[in-house]
Amino acid sequence: MPALADNSRGIIMMVLSNLAFIINDTWIKLVSEGLPTGQILFMRGSISFAIILVAVFVTGAHRHWRSVLDRLVAWRTVGEIGATLLYLYALFNMPIANVSAIGQIVPLMTTAAAAVFLAEPVGWRRWTAIGVGFLGVLLIMRPSLSGFDVYSLAALASMGFITLRDLVTREFRPGMSTLLVMAVTAASITFTGAGLAIVEAWSVPDTRQVSALAAAAVLLVAGYGTSILAMRYGAMAVVAPFRYAGILFAVVIGYMVWGDVPDAATLIGTLIVIATGAYTFRREMRLAQQEPQPVPINQSSV
Repeated sequence: MPALADNSRGIIMMVLSNLAFIINDTWIKLVSEGLPTGQILFMRGSISFAIILVAVFVTGAHRHWRSVLDRLVAWRTVGEIGATLLYLYALFNMPIANVSAIGQIVPLMTTAAAAVFLAEPVGWRRWTAIGVGFLGVLLIMRPSLSGFDVYSLAALASMGFITLRDLVTREFRPGMSTLLVMAVTAASITFTGAGLAIVEAWSVPDTRQVSALAAAAVLLVAGYGTSILAMRYGAMAVVAPFRYAGILFAVVIGYMVWGDVPDAATLIGTLIVIATGAYTFRREMRLAQQEPQPVPINQSSV
């Protein structure tokens, strides 16, 4: 019963995490109709950074600030900035469901990149799943005779940067403070937004835009927090597949807000990506259970 209760809490946290991220994307996409990208990043990032900074000092994580003076944190930050800029460029010009569907390729890209760059063993079954998954993404992107749509390519490229971020995060030493890494990320995105002011014309936001960006900032932090809780509460093999709930949320919100209705090719491609991603994840969990388990190391709780 305790394990069942923990898994149930983990599933709820994962679903809430995806809902928070999708609603955050919705607010950002709506605000983009009147504000430039840099101003959006700066305003949302400033609020997010303030929230995270309070959590850093409340939990005492600030005492370990030297832990983020690490080249891996720097590389993770590069991945986060690249992913954010490209993702927003795609989000502002594509249906939210399509961008979300392309995003589901990340687990497959991470598995492939880990095999190539970290020499992790990947058998033919997972390579086949990766190949089929990319075929699903092609169905979603649907290149024309003139080539791929630039916005779809931007969405796919942003997933490449997310893969870089996740691979680097895997290499963090035990005890790395999650809150401090989040604070560095929020600060870097805020400064990136400020830097875009050089080439953008900023305007005075109205009350609706400020409220939307404040809500987006809170939801962004909530999304990160609930995703962490999801993995701490439940077994990863049980909880992780529920990340695909984000697709359902994106389709529903896309229809309710913008009237977007995914066509048959997009839906089929999305189902292929989800199926191959779920298979790859299950396969990795099964193989991990067969390996000798290392001696547990005490990790920081923040």
